[in-house]
Amino acid sequence: MAAALVANLLYSTGFVLEKRALATLPEVTIRQPARLLRLVLGSPLWIGGSLALAAGFGAQLAVYRTLPIAAAQGIFVSGLVLLVLLSARLLGEETTGRERYALGAILAALLMVVLSLKEAGPGADTVSRSAPYPLILLVCVPSLAGGVWLYGAAERRARHRHRAPTTGVEYGVAVGLLYGVSSLAIKGVSSYLTTSGPSHAVVGLLGSPYPYLLLFTGAFGLVMSQAALQRCRASLIVPVCTTVTCLFTAVLGTLSFGEALPHDPLRLALRLAGTALAVSVLLAMPRHDPRPEPPTPPQPPIATKELTPP
Repeated sequence: MAAALVANLLYSTGFVLEKRALATLPEVTIRQPARLLRLVLGSPLWIGGSLALAAGFGAQLAVYRTLPIAAAQGIFVSGLVLLVLLSARLLGEETTGRERYALGAILAALLMVVLSLKEAGPGADTVSRSAPYPLILLVCVPSLAGGVWLYGAAERRARHRHRAPTTGVEYGVAVGLLYGVSSLAIKGVSSYLTTSGPSHAVVGLLGSPYPYLLLFTGAFGLVMSQAALQRCRASLIVPVCTTVTCLFTAVLGTLSFGEALPHDPLRLALRLAGTALAVSVLLAMPRHDPRPEPPTPPQPPIATKELTPP
């Protein structure tokens, strides 16, 4: 629990610092990844944010060693509240009424998932250590392809000059899919930390798909997330990304690593209903920000006829 809360703090702080750094940089794009990396690596503030995210990654490894996947995601998502507060305080971002209702519904949906976790009886809340490699690849490869395709489609739509400004929902879903795959890879890496000897752990890890999935999601996720974060509000794109990552990891990770679903009908209904509610909210969220109203041109002074005394 302590490691999960620390990871929340580090991730929220890291995203806010990166957003503040990106606001001072020239426009970045995924079509010029080398230029993007050169710009962000030249910003001390961005480096501080990335170090916070890296520390959050280390805390996440500790969490996956001790908690089931679904339980860990339920705790991670509580960081959304902290992220929205930090964005409003440090970035001056304000969410609309509809977006606040949507974020509240997402938190309620993920609370339902958390309430479905604690189940009494043998075998409840078990922490799985391994998953079949073909099953992991079957889940991860199409998800990576779908995330990259969705991001490219959002980029093509955003280049149309006359389209309304995007809120970043599509970007958040696309990056969330990549980070969901990254979470499964982190879970897989954590299983090798329990190996008796370091040499056996390294050999086994290099023979698994997990380090290569981390390299792919790390490279593409870095470029895609920074370009999206510069264009869109962190208070919206990060919660959407986090929700997709948590749902992806909780549902597909639980199935892939063989962690048991609730046997109690009420808890199973809570988990399914929470998942369905979160997906429904994501589909219903606004895709575009309202266009700013053009300034009203100043009105010329009304000419008045001077009266001459008789």
